[in-house]
Amino acid sequence: MPAKTPYSGSLSILTSLFFMWGFVTCLNDVLIPHLKSLFILDYAEVMLVQFSFFAAYLLVSVPSGYFVERLGYQIGIITGLAAAGIGCLLFYPAAERLSYPLFLGALFVLASGITLLQVSANPYVAALGSPETAASRLTLTQAFNSLGTTLAPYFGGLFILTLPVKTPDELKSLNAGALAAYQSTQARLVEMPYVSLAAILLVIALIFTVIPLPRVNSHANEQEAARRPTDDHRSAWHYRHLLLGALGIFVYVGAEVAIGSFLIGYLGEPNIAGLSAQAASRHVSFYWGGAMLGRFAGVPLMRTVPAGKLLTVNALAAGGLTLFAMFGDGLPAMWAILSVGFFNSIMFPTIFSLAIQGLGKHTGQGSGILCSAIVGGAILPVIQGLFADRIGLQPAFFVPALCYGYIAYYGWYGSRPAAPKAACLASSK
Repeated sequence: MPAKTPYSGSLSILTSLFFMWGFVTCLNDVLIPHLKSLFILDYAEVMLVQFSFFAAYLLVSVPSGYFVERLGYQIGIITGLAAAGIGCLLFYPAAERLSYPLFLGALFVLASGITLLQVSANPYVAALGSPETAASRLTLTQAFNSLGTTLAPYFGGLFILTLPVKTPDELKSLNAGALAAYQSTQARLVEMPYVSLAAILLVIALIFTVIPLPRVNSHANEQEAARRPTDDHRSAWHYRHLLLGALGIFVYVGAEVAIGSFLIGYLGEPNIAGLSAQAASRHVSFYWGGAMLGRFAGVPLMRTVPAGKLLTVNALAAGGLTLFAMFGDGLPAMWAILSVGFFNSIMFPTIFSLAIQGLGKHTGQGSGILCSAIVGGAILPVIQGLFADRIGLQPAFFVPALCYGYIAYYGWYGSRPAAPKAACLASSK
């Protein structure tokens, strides 16, 4: 256990935020097979769930970075919680009207709130203590995020996948009246879970309006940046390691989300495990649970092992397991893809902390840029869905395998800070 710091109480409170957005985000893995059956969609169409959710990171992250820099971390957290609660409430009219576009709109509003939460909470946690231990602090709080992602598929399976999900052939055999009744019943299964989540998020927002959080700034980070003589402090966009880190976040989130999105379908394949949707949803918890265990294990490791080297090792292991799941069969292939979660564990907080290193007063802007790169979770699952519709679900796992190759490169070389591009050009004249 890490030693207590003056900020231990604040970090404990902030873990609730990481838990909640992990829980909400991972419910999409259960929502995907539910909506696929409900609206009779193919893989590419149902991946619009992830596209709508993660597109918010592209559109909202950079404005959120400016919002947080102007109004502070605490206001950002409260606003993000309120927006996420409103997004959850919108699931009720979407279910009542049986409208897929309304579901997608509700997901976008929900994700916009989660985006503001991440832009606020990630750099705030990094600032609550020594810059040298920022990666381990983020890893610890991300472990509670993984607790949320671990529990979400289990509870989602209990409440959203209560009724058996019909296959496309079974749906085609229903007459118009039976199909309408099935769709109405299935749609209403999402109302209670999301309205309950809305209530919880709004209560947490009220709590954050009354609790005192310590005021922090990027003074220590500015000092670190000031020691770099070529730093012109003009913009976060001039930092090479930040931009390469943003691409790292893009492919990491895309790979993690794509694997999670296709797990229920993958585990249902006859040559893998042949599981029902509800049974497969329980196994998805192993994928996210592995990430939770890996993050708790990673906290002490990251205090002794250089973050870049640890990132490279994990990325190579995750890529190898994904390739095995792509070409393998049966239970070994099933456990290979579920084990990827363990090696995903330290990737996001490690990439994030490496990428904002030395940004000084541009840390808030840098955080917005990195969180906008989470849009990879919108784009890569759709790309994998297009391949799954054409070459098959299992071969399409080459998409996340390629992503892990880039992450290994970033950990080994791309994360090394270099002089800002504009400053380099100026110094060469």
